[in-house]
Amino acid sequence: MNNKPEVSSSLPLAVKRASSSLKVGGNFGLWVQLVLGVVSAITLLVASPNLVGSQDTTQATGVGVFFALGGIVALGVSIYFCFRYTRISRRLLVTDSNSRPSRAVILRQLRIGLIVNLVGLLLTILGAQAIVGIVLIKSLTQPQLVIGAKPQEFVNSIDLLIIQANVNIIAAHFAGILSSLWLAERLNK
Repeated sequence: MNNKPEVSSSLPLAVKRASSSLKVGGNFGLWVQLVLGVVSAITLLVASPNLVGSQDTTQATGVGVFFALGGIVALGVSIYFCFRYTRISRRLLVTDSNSRPSRAVILRQLRIGLIVNLVGLLLTILGAQAIVGIVLIKSLTQPQLVIGAKPQEFVNSIDLLIIQANVNIIAAHFAGILSSLWLAERLNK
């Protein structure tokens, strides 16, 4: 049994273009965000066991991780919306015009996806600012060649892993925003 919708050659050219754009933009957003999100999640998982009960971290490091996790949750929702764009592209190709989603419905989905990416971007930027601020303070107050200093006073690899995860999440949300804006532009032509 074939699950692909029947594509009629009598479909309007605008519908075919919209379907093609949704497929390309949805796949771009889906895969870029998925890859960057998985890399970020793995990076945070590697850093997390070192954070729990560690004497080498500060409270702000936990805040950076918390906001990064919020960004990853928003990224998961955004990935879902990009997947939906590809499904909508298939629904546009059906021959029955009553079962096709309207332009308003599609644009509303794009708007929601864009808002999700903006919220995720905000959360991740807050997390990145918290951890970068802590790393900066640590590096500026780091005593020179002091033996027996507290480990949490030094910049450590956990801090850098969290920064890397935040930057990856920011890049993923940027790709989602780029995809949504490109699709909105293409569908408004």
